[in-house]
Amino acid sequence: MPVKILMVCLGNICRSPLAEGILASKLPKDKFFVDSAGTGSWHVGHQPDSRSIAVAKKYQLDISSQRARQFKPEDFDTFDYIYVMDKSNYRDVIHLAKNENHKTKVQIILNELYPNENVDVPDPYYGIANGFEIVYQMLDEACNNIAAKLKATHH
Repeated sequence: MPVKILMVCLGNICRSPLAEGILASKLPKDKFFVDSAGTGSWHVGHQPDSRSIAVAKKYQLDISSQRARQFKPEDFDTFDYIYVMDKSNYRDVIHLAKNENHKTKVQIILNELYPNENVDVPDPYYGIANGFEIVYQMLDEACNNIAAKLKATHH
């Protein structure tokens, strides 16, 4: 059974598809399964934002076949680790948790770089031109740490 990791943001078109693609590229596919979801339902079934696709492509990652879906309570049972992009996603996901075990699976992703600081990955959707590049670099660094930890824990 592969270890399952879920990346969560608001709409599942900007940040979490990048996080999914980045982490998946750093882990052996036979041992790990990475997916992503959004807390909101606006973009269900849509491809990632074209700017996320473009910045991923710049680093030889193809995320264009991903399709957005909404986070559902059953995801707590399916996934071993749930990484959220910001404090608002954290609140929304924790709100759906049925027990303590569910809650312990949820982490704010940048706590991998800045422990216990709860730093948000900024939502680049309405932001500055190089916002997607900045988000990519943050997620790449966080995913290096996550991948190292996962490989050490599940070898």
